[in-house]
Amino acid sequence: MRILRYFAVVTGAAVIPLMGLLGGTRALAQTPVVQASQPKAVLELYTSQGCSSCPAADALLGEYVKRGDVVGLTLPVDYWDYLGWKDTLADAKFTARQRAYAKSRGDGRIYTPQIVVNGLAHANGAHANDIDHAITKTMAKLSGSRIPLNVTSRDGRIVIDVGAVAEGDKAGDGAVWVAFLRKEIQVPVRKGENQGHMLTYYNVVREWKQAGTWNGKPMTFRLDRQSVKSDVDSCAVLLQGGMTGPIVGAAYLANL
Repeated sequence: MRILRYFAVVTGAAVIPLMGLLGGTRALAQTPVVQASQPKAVLELYTSQGCSSCPAADALLGEYVKRGDVVGLTLPVDYWDYLGWKDTLADAKFTARQRAYAKSRGDGRIYTPQIVVNGLAHANGAHANDIDHAITKTMAKLSGSRIPLNVTSRDGRIVIDVGAVAEGDKAGDGAVWVAFLRKEIQVPVRKGENQGHMLTYYNVVREWKQAGTWNGKPMTFRLDRQSVKSDVDSCAVLLQGGMTGPIVGAAYLANL
């Protein structure tokens, strides 16, 4: 595990508060063309091609991706580029998001491979037992707080339907994030700690967008498929309290 000491934060997007954990749900009626799955847990893997501890975590995420109750995301970071190999998939936005999580938790812990679970807990991305424990713990904390979230592909558009909190419950605004993905990418590494290895990544985030802000009521958001990179083939949508709050809704669309 490679650790970065960090005690400040640089964020790449505005943080929108979500007041506590949300209670109650109300389903939305809809007729999808291409239907998204409804995962119970979200795993964000912060990894680097320049980290010798990361390939095991990258492979493990691939196993989680196969599960129907988990959406796994690979977010390559750039802070190990100086070690001799520049990560070809890294994005400074992902580094900023990982740092924002560390600040929000108050522990300042930034390392690779790190998995953030449901926006609430973190674990070593190569340790399945720790990840499973974090999933169980965070799902218990979010019990009764999930919000219906559906994603469909219709006529060249990504359509996101977000449900409402139960009547009488209160909620602040939440951010609707869309991660456009490539299901699998192989990268030959020619220098650095992983020199000579062909690394395989799963559900690699190629573009990260905020579709809009949710106010606790049923809402629909639409994104033009042509507005995103051409190399993506799937997407995940998260309903979260700003950049680093609890993830109370998620959906995965396997085919755009």
